[in-house]
Amino acid sequence: MPSNRPRRLRRLLSVLLAAVAVCGALTACSASGPEPVRFYLSKPEAIPYFRDLIATFNASQTKVQVVLDSSSSLQAGFLRGNPPDLGMLNYNMEMARFMERGALSDLGDMPEAQRILPSVQKLVDQYATYPGRTSVLPYSVQAASVIYNKKVFAVAGVQVPQTWDELIAVCDTLKAAGVTPFYATFKDPWTVAQGWFDYTVGGSVDVATFFDEMAREGTAVGPDSTASFQNGFVEPIDRMLQLSKNYTNADADSRGYGDGNLAFGQGKAAMYLQGPWAFSEIDKTDPNLDLGTFPLPMTGSADDLKVRVNLDLAAWIPEASKHKAAAREFLTYLFQKNVMDDYNAAFLGYGTTTDSAPVTDPRILGMKKYFDEAKFYQGPSKSIPLTIPTENYMQGIVTGSNPTGTLQTMDADWARLALRQ
Repeated sequence: MPSNRPRRLRRLLSVLLAAVAVCGALTACSASGPEPVRFYLSKPEAIPYFRDLIATFNASQTKVQVVLDSSSSLQAGFLRGNPPDLGMLNYNMEMARFMERGALSDLGDMPEAQRILPSVQKLVDQYATYPGRTSVLPYSVQAASVIYNKKVFAVAGVQVPQTWDELIAVCDTLKAAGVTPFYATFKDPWTVAQGWFDYTVGGSVDVATFFDEMAREGTAVGPDSTASFQNGFVEPIDRMLQLSKNYTNADADSRGYGDGNLAFGQGKAAMYLQGPWAFSEIDKTDPNLDLGTFPLPMTGSADDLKVRVNLDLAAWIPEASKHKAAAREFLTYLFQKNVMDDYNAAFLGYGTTTDSAPVTDPRILGMKKYFDEAKFYQGPSKSIPLTIPTENYMQGIVTGSNPTGTLQTMDADWARLALRQ
């Protein structure tokens, strides 16, 4: 009986050749198709918005195909040499580590870089720089300060305070009228750090200078160093405690962010230390509230008033990206004036460019003067490495821990971390 092996070999060879031909055809198609760009976005509430922008961009041309990525691990991607091609996310000290190591490419030659407000670009530089590069372009700034109920203020006959003494007088008047001055949510540590700690410290301390000095001191940070938490933050922490102990809801220790939004929407307090992201939640309870914002006064001079800001979104392109040119094309699209203005209007952000449209929403107009004059600071809680549990420390202070001991512990944490680095 003759063997079928030669016939089977010929058949297998034919299949392999066909597969090679198909693969070749697919490669040719891929090479001639649009270049892929993986776009990383970290802001969950903005995903639908950017998904629509991506669809519009992809449909407008055939050279670049942008794919949204909101779930990858940035740390893992950079370590494996496979980061996203373009990132758009909140910029803080942790993200700055990629910048200072040279992992982000230089965007300084792009026209978009020339449009960024110098005062806003300085916010990037406060965390880290890389010699000769402009690696991060701010896209949107969120300004945060005291949210207040204008009707409650009017009924009580009080005006927006501009000094510490005026603030205490307002609180006393509200309290005498049976109104809770501040609704506090100490159950959630981040709300203590973002509002109570950041506003009181930022309202009385030059945050950028303080942390520059802390970085220089490094392992020497302590009771006798030029800068330290236990010396530099004593007065603002004392004032934070004066407000939190005397002028908040009695159940503050057991109330979280969701409780605060509901209660404030129900008119249960005159003021609330939250950012503009809280407005949409408050609106769910009462969309007709007449709300405004003002910087928390921490000194005896109105000239010291400042608002807390953070780089809500900032763009960067990694050095390791294999699609830098295509990523730049999408970045250029995102940085068009009308695209940026629409985003900031939708998410109550302040524009980062010299040609940005001015904010118009009445709820955040109270901060416009301070933003325009660069009277702002980045939250001190965001300038402290995450390995130091600042949020928990501040929660401990407002709920009864010894502030002196806590600040000394933070100094020791800072010095120990500097030694490891």
